[in-house]
Amino acid sequence: MSENKNADSIRIARKYLDSLVVEGRILGAVHPSTRLCVLGAEFETPIMTGALSHLKGGMAGLAEGARAAGALCSVGMGDNDSLGKVLATGAKVIKVIKPYADREEIFSRIRFAEEHGALGVGMDVEHAVDVENDTDSLVAGYQMKLPTLDELKEYVNSTRLPFFFKGALSVQDALTARELGAAGIILSHHNGLLRWAMPPYALLQDIRRAVGNDLILIADGGIADGFDAFKVLALGADLVCTGRPLIPAYEAEGADGVAKTIRAFTDELRAMMLRTGSRDLKSIDPSVVHEARWL
Repeated sequence: MSENKNADSIRIARKYLDSLVVEGRILGAVHPSTRLCVLGAEFETPIMTGALSHLKGGMAGLAEGARAAGALCSVGMGDNDSLGKVLATGAKVIKVIKPYADREEIFSRIRFAEEHGALGVGMDVEHAVDVENDTDSLVAGYQMKLPTLDELKEYVNSTRLPFFFKGALSVQDALTARELGAAGIILSHHNGLLRWAMPPYALLQDIRRAVGNDLILIADGGIADGFDAFKVLALGADLVCTGRPLIPAYEAEGADGVAKTIRAFTDELRAMMLRTGSRDLKSIDPSVVHEARWL
């Protein structure tokens, strides 16, 4: 797979985000709050970490940074020992699990997450197959398998933890996730695994109308700052993930860099909320965002 092919979906998502413009509602504005309660826990910001994997210095520092910033942390591929170090930081964590061909690998990670205090678990189903064909993929030496609906239902029912499907990117997937008993979905094309993908944010309003408040909607991919986050929240997301911007901050300053970046994004989000008359996250009015087709 060439870099250009991989970049198609990333470029499309960026172009869509940049086409969204915001109207101001400054008269009578107040200093806003970004606090929220989700999955029974309190957070200072709806900006959370993307499900990163294999970071230099380990994943625990990412979790420490998220905890310091009052943010939810999601983590990707890694064994139970790595997850144990992440959870030992005291961060609130969603563990996203690969669709391993060896189902015991999946159940082992679900059990470990539940027993050691994770807030939720998920599966990035879209990583089951190769990009160029329908062959089950090999990821970091592990064989993957495209799970059936019955298998997905079994995974959901195997735990008391809220379960998320990462890679859902349609109203149909959202409705299926609800039928399977999921707590929510993480809208994502996983850095271009789906070629020419719809921007996750462009689907939010349709999905929200279809599922109401039955699912937690997390938007992932391409969130570069708090201004992007505001647009995506206005379109209907409950939480937004950021991943790539955290990596250089983490490599340069460790957990402090992660916390600083999330706090800076949250400050930018508050600036947008103030200037649009949004006193809190629930009062962000979707009608403040417009698609500027002339750009």
